[in-house]
Order: sequence, then structure tokens, then C-alpha cells
Amino acid sequence: MTKLVFIAALAATLFTFASAAPTNKHHLFDHAFSIKYKQFNGDGSTTAGWPDQSDWVDFEKMFDANKLQMSTSCAQYNQTNNSPQEIQDIKKAILDVSNKTSVDNRFILAVVMQESKGCVRVPTTSLEVANPGLMQDHGGSASCNEAASPQNPCPASEIQQMISDGAVGTSTGPGLQQLLKQASSKADDPSTVQHFYVAARLYNSGTVASSGDLGQGLATHCYSSDIANRLIGWTSQPDTCDLDKES
Repeated sequence: MTKLVFIAALAATLFTFASAAPTNKHHLFDHAFSIKYKQFNGDGSTTAGWPDQSDWVDFEKMFDANKLQMSTSCAQYNQTNNSPQEIQDIKKAILDVSNKTSVDNRFILAVVMQESKGCVRVPTTSLEVANPGLMQDHGGSASCNEAASPQNPCPASEIQQMISDGAVGTSTGPGLQQLLKQASSKADDPSTVQHFYVAARLYNSGTVASSGDLGQGLATHCYSSDIANRLIGWTSQPDTCDLDKES
């Protein structure tokens, strides 16, 4: 009788473990590609310790590592979370716009995750200018949450336009494509990875501090460091950057 009870208990335990496996696997998958955050300081050059482009993860791995966050990120705005189709449409749009503009698809993805965590129904922020959509671009026309009227599902055409507005720019402001060119003139060596990190600072604040330090100046001081971390595989580990903390 004791033996039968033991076997039954073991079977129940194995069943419980098997039932929980998909959730745990998904959780582990998210962390398997996520590195601990490392704060980068200075001008964005490799001599200052910033990661070279050869250190960036490939696009497929980077996108897969961010899928879990994309699938849950709209909850922070009290909106319906992304569907698998919407996440697939984000990927397709990034690849398409990258192909048309020659802006590295990983750089576009890093900005998407930095600005909206990949939520297609992210609200528009507005200070001096409206910043809508996945990339919180400069006065763009595309949004799936305009005037507190969310679209569900978010059309693929709208997602495509959000990515285009952020990467190509709008009639009122530049996108990553233009900012990368502008950043090349500010980088010590435009042929190196430095101009990506300078462009990230320009995308966030519009300016670079006269010192050249990407952690100084206006807006989010950790922005370029965050982008660099995303490009080398950081997703969900704690953000330990202290550049925006009050002294």
C-alpha cells in the first residue's frame, strides 16, 4: 500500500512539473540571452569601453530574446498586450525599413525596445512635440493609441509606418537615418561604431553635450548606455545605470 501511495505521489509530482514546464521554459528562454547591465560612460568610442559592432548579437537572437517583453509590455499602459501577429508585424516592419534605409535592423530594434518596450498601443508622449508610436518619433502620423482610442488589432500598415517614421524621419524631425549621418560628423572616427551611440543620444535629446560625453546634457542620460546594452543582449535584467539618479 505504501509503495502504491509513493508511486501515485511521484506521478502527481511529475505531472505538475510537466504542466509547469512551458511557462518555466519561456521564463528561462528570456533570461538565457539576457546579460547583466553594464554602464557605459564617455563618448561612445571603443577606446572608452563601449562595445564594438562585432560584439552586438545578431538580429534573430536579439528579437527572440525580446519577444517575451513585447508580449507583456502593453499592460504597463493598461492596454491589451501585443498578439503574436502584431509581434511578427513588428519584426517584418523592422527588416523591411532596415533594408530600404540601410539602418542596421538591430539598432532600430534597440530603439523600439527603449522607447516603447515594443508595445504597439503605446500612448503618444507630448512635450514640445508629439512623439507617437513604437519609436516615439518626432511628430509622426502613425499610432495605434491616438487620443486615448487604442486600435486592437493594430494594423500591419500602421506598425510599418511607426517604424518608418522613427527610422526615416518625418516632415517635422529626423529619424535614425539622418541622425546617423549627423553623428558621423561628431564621431572621432565615423567608420567606427561610435556614431551609433552618438545617434542614440541625438534621437533622445537632439543634442550632444559639448564635452562629447553621452551621459551628459539633456533628457535621459542613460539612453545611449541603455541602447549599447540592448545591442549586446541585455533585455530584462535590472537596469543599474546611475546617470539619471539625483546626486
